[in-house]
Amino acid sequence: MFTSQYPIDRQDPLRNDESALKKLWRDPDARVLPVHQGRCLITEPATQTAHLNWLPVQEPWQFSDAIFLGTTGDTPWFTINLSDAELGTLALPAGAKFRDLRAIGMRINHDDGALLIYAKGLTHWHSTTHYCSRCAAALENTQGGHVKRCSNTDCAALEFPRTDPAVIMLVTRTDEDGVERCLLGRSPVWPAGMYSTLAGFVESGESLQQAVIREVHEEAGIVVNNVQYMTSQPWPFPRSIMLGFRAEALTSKITLDEVELEDAQWFSRDDLNRFGPWGDANSKYQLPRVDSIAYFLLEQWRSGTHRY
Repeated sequence: MFTSQYPIDRQDPLRNDESALKKLWRDPDARVLPVHQGRCLITEPATQTAHLNWLPVQEPWQFSDAIFLGTTGDTPWFTINLSDAELGTLALPAGAKFRDLRAIGMRINHDDGALLIYAKGLTHWHSTTHYCSRCAAALENTQGGHVKRCSNTDCAALEFPRTDPAVIMLVTRTDEDGVERCLLGRSPVWPAGMYSTLAGFVESGESLQQAVIREVHEEAGIVVNNVQYMTSQPWPFPRSIMLGFRAEALTSKITLDEVELEDAQWFSRDDLNRFGPWGDANSKYQLPRVDSIAYFLLEQWRSGTHRY
């Protein structure tokens, strides 16, 4: 999964050295990943892999608005939220456009995708977090944009970027005839024919394993056990981390929560081999997007590369 590959050194020690960060901001090699209303600057050739675009530091950008991402080699990377800027005033590279990462995630270079997700997540936090949650005073950026401090000196509370944990799980069972099947469902808001693994947010006071058991039972009425962690994927839409699991079903009768799911079914590996790719309108059933953790979990199971 490209969003879990990370090409950048976050350089945590530099975040507390404002003079060093200002020097990096003025470095002619500094690269800035602009984000505009949640969209990232992308060049998307018709027949090639899409890639990120960066802009040099330019007027009227202020260091106080920049977020330090880290370095690759000797190159410092920043991101900045340009949501209030008029796009016509920006000197954009030829062919570059602000695009939603959901729209181009399947076509983008993996290292570029990881950087853009990092930038998108932090700029979203900055654009939605302006006031202290304790006293309502304005917040000020500190530590390279990774922390905000209350401007009220009597309070001085610190605010940190928020990440919402969500579990996503591939549930399997083996029939009496020895055929292994997985449980997939579909939300009513998804494209027609798309089925995916079940998922849900972790609630306060529960473990990740408890969240898996609860969500599967709530959404599909299936009782599971043997919950095993597999992998994770940052998912800043707007601020989640997807935690991937496998689980074994103890029951097989599906009882839908019709608010969450339009349908859920058991599918064999042979069934999945007849699924079309995401977006294939000619296929009755479609797999999840190839840049998703759901696709990763399904491919591991379908190929037999992971077994209990």
